Amino acid sequence: QVQLAESGGGLVQAGGSLRLTCSASGRTFSTYDLAWFRQAPGKERVFVAAINWSGVNTWYGDSVKGRDTISRDNAKNTVFLQMNSLKPEDTAVYYCAASPRYSGSLLQENTYHYWGQGTQVTVSS
Repeated sequence: QVQLAESGGGLVQAGGSLRLTCSASGRTFSTYDLAWFRQAPGKERVFVAAINWSGVNTWYGDSVKGRDTISRDNAKNTVFLQMNSLKPEDTAVYYCAASPRYSGSLLQENTYHYWGQGTQVTVSS
């Protein structure tokens, strides 16, 4: 079992930046695919970014492409989401997700076995 905990959310003005951190338990972190999803009030949970177990490949949702960067630090069991040029439309609860490698498509929610509780990001205009 893996426990995930997000941090770094908060209130920021449009155009600003935030860096989200997801801290994970476990000794097999380096073999896990990792992702960020977000959910705004009244909306479905949507894909934001993913990084595969090796760190070689990353994927981004169209809405954040060019603004967000996902990265990982296996030595510290953490995954990050650097968010720049934030827009009010980025306001949502952001969730960290993880799954053993080769579980499936990294862009799909049902690939991920483990989820954090989420951290609120609010972008004001």
